Amino acid sequence: MKNTTTPKKNPFLSIFCSLFGHHYVVSKKVTEHIKEYKCVHCQKQVTTDVGGQLSALTPQMQEINSTLEDMYHKRHTRIVRSVA
Repeated sequence: MKNTTTPKKNPFLSIFCSLFGHHYVVSKKVTEHIKEYKCVHCQKQVTTDVGGQLSALTPQMQEINSTLEDMYHKRHTRIVRSVA
């Protein structure tokens, strides 16, 4: 089992995000259409859902994204091999 540490949140940056909104950057590219994002100020993590909207990155969504990423990479390598 992995031991994970949660980054300490700065209350000032949380206020900044509540006033001006989050500044998300791509933290992981799952597929061509699904990505995981992280706010550079408060470290909040979100992902794109089925409808293309941003939703909170829960442990269940992380598991779904990792499974989807594995399937995507397997399919992509199989397609590349068949073309070559």
